[in-house]
Amino acid sequence: MDNRKRCIVLFLVIAFIFSGCVRKDTNIKIGVAGPMTGDQAKMGTDFRNGVTLAVDEWNSKGGVLGKKIEMLVEDDQHDPKQAVSIANKLVDSGVIGVIGHFNSSCSIPASDVYNRAGIPMITPASTNPELTERGYKGVFRVCGRDDQQGKVAADFVLNYLKAKRVAILQDKTTYGQGLANEFRKFLDNKAEVVYYGGIVQGDKDFKMVLSAVKEKAPDIIYFGGIYPEAGLLVRQARELDIKAPFMSGDGVIDPKFIEIAGAKAAEGTYLTFSPDPRNIPSAREFITKYTARFGELGPYSIYAYDATNILLRAVQEAGSTDSSKIIDKLHSLEFNGATGNIRFDQKGDVTHAGYVVWITKGGKFVEYWKP
Repeated sequence: MDNRKRCIVLFLVIAFIFSGCVRKDTNIKIGVAGPMTGDQAKMGTDFRNGVTLAVDEWNSKGGVLGKKIEMLVEDDQHDPKQAVSIANKLVDSGVIGVIGHFNSSCSIPASDVYNRAGIPMITPASTNPELTERGYKGVFRVCGRDDQQGKVAADFVLNYLKAKRVAILQDKTTYGQGLANEFRKFLDNKAEVVYYGGIVQGDKDFKMVLSAVKEKAPDIIYFGGIYPEAGLLVRQARELDIKAPFMSGDGVIDPKFIEIAGAKAAEGTYLTFSPDPRNIPSAREFITKYTARFGELGPYSIYAYDATNILLRAVQEAGSTDSSKIIDKLHSLEFNGATGNIRFDQKGDVTHAGYVVWITKGGKFVEYWKP
């Protein structure tokens, strides 16, 4: 082979190798982040299932912008440091947006990473007000805020239960402490807070703190936290013959709470959450598809589903995977989702978030009171 032919062959080989190195991804990647393992894994699984259903529906119709959608699922273990680590991993993986996280204590530090990268995140469940108060244009949530559900809880305790003596417990996390403080703020000194204290998330024995609460004879005990600790608190309170009912927020309204507490002990617990989706006409098709595929509907599955559809719709309408264009479209988009009409305000919060009070009755959660 002469030198000329050798040069041609070498050029073709180099060109082939180089073209393989710079080949662009044929899929559009979205991140899914939440507690996929550990004591809050049920919430992460609910997230993943809702996103999976939405992604599969889009892919069955050809994807978006002519490309298939690929989910990159990461486990933050409801640990803020791990949340930052996987946020960086998702950014480096080339995602165009993230659905997550579940815990406010994870969403807030992770949002710093996404904001620096200019990538939108839509959380289905993080309710701490601080998340959307820092001016990050690409941060959104499809749920409400703790200052909204804290007010509803306080209105219920004051005006419906007519409680005069209130004990407040919280798990010292961004979510739990924040929610408890919002509830306390809206009590507005119209009821006496006879006890305020914290527990440690992950602990199993709360009888010492509950004994201190019992001595104060509260009319109701409010807890800011998640279902693993709430279930143990309620069960152990009944073992100590504490008669006062418990009340908590959206982090507790999951069947796992009743399983941990026991149906008898959980009976009569009040919880703030959004209205029952089974009574929302726009949610019926989603519920039918979800339950047929995954079984029992998780509290935040429908929010993860809507968040995914909103993100992909924004990509489609922007006609681009450029993050800045997607974020602009998210701010201007009006979306008719499974939970109803969704629109974001300038901060990234939904323009309407209705909270109601539920009650645990007969081993199930039942919508109970509307403000």
